[in-house]
Amino acid sequence: MQIDPTRDALVVVDLQNDFCPGGALAVRDGDTIVPVVNRYLERFEKAGAPMFLTRDWHPEVTTHFKAYGGIWPPHCVQGTRGAEFHPGLEPPARAEVVSKGMDPTQDSYSAFHAEDESGRTLPDVLKARGIRRLYVGGLATDYCVRASALDALNEGFEVVVLTDAIGAVDLKPGDGARALDEMRSAGATFGTMNDLGI
Repeated sequence: MQIDPTRDALVVVDLQNDFCPGGALAVRDGDTIVPVVNRYLERFEKAGAPMFLTRDWHPEVTTHFKAYGGIWPPHCVQGTRGAEFHPGLEPPARAEVVSKGMDPTQDSYSAFHAEDESGRTLPDVLKARGIRRLYVGGLATDYCVRASALDALNEGFEVVVLTDAIGAVDLKPGDGARALDEMRSAGATFGTMNDLGI
């Protein structure tokens, strides 16, 4: 695969402290993908292609959390250490942060619910730039990566899931594998560093 900066973008999903070991909703070994993601960021930076970092950015009170009707413990609350990106993540200055989960009545798993600082949604930003193919990695395979990939496919984007740069929660054993099957069935392709010639 060759990165085409006129039509390709990298989307790194929720590589935040609360989703890594020691966090409130940790993916087992979730931090092991950080060096891999950094290499993808370097590659996309070198190619001059867009890069987006999504983050959960929840208010303290949201129906996403158990105390208010959801299934999750509090995590990635705005302004907390848990909501910060993993300290080992080294995004280029050009990488853009988009935030999701701010609406206290929505789960907002998908990167396609995220907004930039001006309030534009990620799909609007991508379409305005002529982006047609997304390379997707991050956490967690069975929730936000899955939802992001499926929404992107539904919006007509090509999707390459970076299988060496994802990790699953596996709330139920096998959730991660089932999510991969679902993404593949929906039309996603899978790739790794080797496929990009890195």
